[in-house]
Amino acid sequence: MAILTPEMRKRVKKHVPNAITCANLFSGCVGIVFVAFQDNLEYAAYCIFLAAIFDFFDGLASRVLQAYSLIGKDLDSLADVVSFGVLPAFIMYRLFLQAPQIENVSIVLNFIAFLIPVFSALRLAKFNNDERQTDSFIGLPTPANAILIGSFPLIIKEQYGFFNAFVLNPFFLAFFVAIMCMLLVVELPLMSFKFKNRDVHRNFYRYLLLLFSAILILFFKFAAVPAIVIMYIALSIIQLRFAK
Repeated sequence: MAILTPEMRKRVKKHVPNAITCANLFSGCVGIVFVAFQDNLEYAAYCIFLAAIFDFFDGLASRVLQAYSLIGKDLDSLADVVSFGVLPAFIMYRLFLQAPQIENVSIVLNFIAFLIPVFSALRLAKFNNDERQTDSFIGLPTPANAILIGSFPLIIKEQYGFFNAFVLNPFFLAFFVAIMCMLLVVELPLMSFKFKNRDVHRNFYRYLLLLFSAILILFFKFAAVPAIVIMYIALSIIQLRFAK
């Protein structure tokens, strides 16, 4: 049985986070296939959630293994552009096509959906070059935006009458895309989920968000996602105000 030398172990540790990042990218590509070739928005949404899990664990693995690299940072951003930019844009494009009034409004309005990967790429480029975002975010993280968009097909499937009529409206979708693109790049400090310690006082708002998120998901399932994202932004603003 071959025994790994210290140098070989070091190389393996170095590539573990990158392997997880590649799984993130793979999930995003599969999700695009579900949308573009099978018109299956539900499975595409699950691919966003799966990619978000991989995105969380690649960062965790790099911190635990102390396996940081410039290649890993760039690879992570490239994967995120696909999984949290291009894939949600395809889902949003399909939602535009499902809106009953779209033919009476504009046949090109649905292409506004592809502003999502443009602004996601800008958001990720800023993140990679902004030293202020080591302990917090400035602008909405791309996974949060993608998860919110991914929740729409799953909520629609549950047949919430009011929500479905509200969401499947081209004017609402266009307004939503504009707002989310703005939130991706706006100078708005938002809390990250990097727990450097278990101190309740220092992590109070993180614990509060996790608690309320768990309760909302328990009772409302995917319909809770929009409320959780709004709560995340609100708690971040409150935290910033009290910090000042």
